[in-house]
Amino acid sequence: MPLTRSRSGLRRRCVLAGTVTAAVLGLVAAALPAPRPAGIGDRLFPHLGNPGYDVRAYDLDFHYSGDNTKPLTARTKIDAGVTADFLERFNLDFAAGEVRSVRVNGLPARHVRAGEDLVVTPARPLARGSRLRIDVRHTSDTSKPDGGWLRTKDGLAMANQADAAHRVFPSNDHPSDKALFTFRVTAPRGLTVVAGGLPAGRAGAGADTVWRYRMVHPMATELAQISIGRSAVVRGTGPHGLPLRHVVPAKQRTALKPWLERTSRQLTWMERRAGRYPFENYGVLAADAQTGFELETQTLSLFEQELLISRTYPTWYKESLMMHELAHQWFGNSVTPRMWTDLWLNEGHATWYEWSYGAERGGPSLERRTREAYRQSDAWRKRFGPPAALRPAEEGSKTRLFSSMVYDGSAVVLYALRERIGAAAFARLQRAWPQRYADGNATTADFIVLASEISGQDQSAFLKKWLYGKTTPPMPGHPRWTKG
Repeated sequence: MPLTRSRSGLRRRCVLAGTVTAAVLGLVAAALPAPRPAGIGDRLFPHLGNPGYDVRAYDLDFHYSGDNTKPLTARTKIDAGVTADFLERFNLDFAAGEVRSVRVNGLPARHVRAGEDLVVTPARPLARGSRLRIDVRHTSDTSKPDGGWLRTKDGLAMANQADAAHRVFPSNDHPSDKALFTFRVTAPRGLTVVAGGLPAGRAGAGADTVWRYRMVHPMATELAQISIGRSAVVRGTGPHGLPLRHVVPAKQRTALKPWLERTSRQLTWMERRAGRYPFENYGVLAADAQTGFELETQTLSLFEQELLISRTYPTWYKESLMMHELAHQWFGNSVTPRMWTDLWLNEGHATWYEWSYGAERGGPSLERRTREAYRQSDAWRKRFGPPAALRPAEEGSKTRLFSSMVYDGSAVVLYALRERIGAAAFARLQRAWPQRYADGNATTADFIVLASEISGQDQSAFLKKWLYGKTTPPMPGHPRWTKG
């Protein structure tokens, strides 16, 4: 058969198939049910995350007026791939802002709100493997009390953990869908904007300055950070030439300097235990705000300024909290939980290193803190659930995710594992875990498999009792430890 005829026949068959597919998809779209919140089946946050697509990159663009009580003008671009067989409609998590327009692959798309979701119907349904480019023009509200934008005395910062990134920008707001990020922030001259990752340019725009940053490694939405304020940027060098970049209120630069200078030593200490630091840079963001928490936002950990400069807390305690957030860069940020029930892997390890470092800096011994937590662990299990099976929120209530169980109770599990497999095998496990799953997601089951592999003995039965049991098992090697 002549080549030209073959090509012609192939083209006619493709056109015919495309016509039939379009007709079928049109019928499917016409029969879609009423828009409703979606989710990917996370037991603790049933409406977080969305099926049907996988986000590859976010491009976030914010315009800050200089008044942190007013919403920011914003634009969110999402580059994703379709994972559903046919995607005739999809959801984005978005809860705090007005949506002005949505375009999908360059074409206007219909959109409607459903709970804390933005439900989008593209002009044309998409098949599995198709590229999905979403462009949302919206506002970003700074007034919500449950996370998202954090108002500081001179501007804004972000505190998105666990379920608050979608109060800032439309997203697939679940840690299982990590992506690359680019930030573009326009703010009045005289203010400094810093975001996670590396600087990617700065330019004047009339009375404003446009700041750009980009993440080199994929990141969960909850770990995004943007700081806007009258800030000083303090630079330094960490181990093996790692760029250090700290962001502090300009007036407190001198008072905070001794704390910033501790970072290089802390990095060296952590690298000896968990391997090379996994990202492109690191720093402390000291915010002039009262939060009651510190946060491991990727490459730029958020701290209350007052915590670091206050004389109320001993030095060892403040340094141990700095280590907690630094340890998260390995455990939680580079290796991210697939579901929120795997959170113990983040907080248990960060608490382990917090206690270990604190003990070296003058605080209580690791054994003392573990024994005290072990004593209370049954009460925590009864109230919050076991470490890897935390109780979901009751109807109408907010999930109590960050409890003593997920911090101290999870560190107790790691102590028990070390007592069982020995300090040398435990040390190898601590280095192997962030190396094997770097830049990815992992589960409790993955950890059990690796612990078994490293120790040379199946740890399934042992760890499942500690992670899922209603009561805390006896501590190996410590028969006199009691509970209650």
